[in-house]
Amino acid sequence: MGTSKKFEDSLETPVFTTTFVIKDKKDITYVTHEIEDGAWQFFSSDSFDNYEDVAMVVGLAEIINLDKTILDIADLPLGCVATRRSASDKWVTKRM
Repeated sequence: MGTSKKFEDSLETPVFTTTFVIKDKKDITYVTHEIEDGAWQFFSSDSFDNYEDVAMVVGLAEIINLDKTILDIADLPLGCVATRRSASDKWVTKRM
């Protein structure tokens, strides 16, 4: 499953994620590319009551290193979301 897509953002760009993705190595199943500020957010399917309790900020490169299939949506437009059930599924994208 190789792709030639690359993020326009620098690999050092700070992105938002959770402890579930970084510490527990859960599959990334929900990604947003915010229209307001261009921020990227990478989430697993885990639910939480308070985002601040599980929030993490990491560099974009760390997310790519965890899951190379993220490159498949490197061109996700601003204001869009990408979802999938697991890392082996294809991304489904739509406007937020």
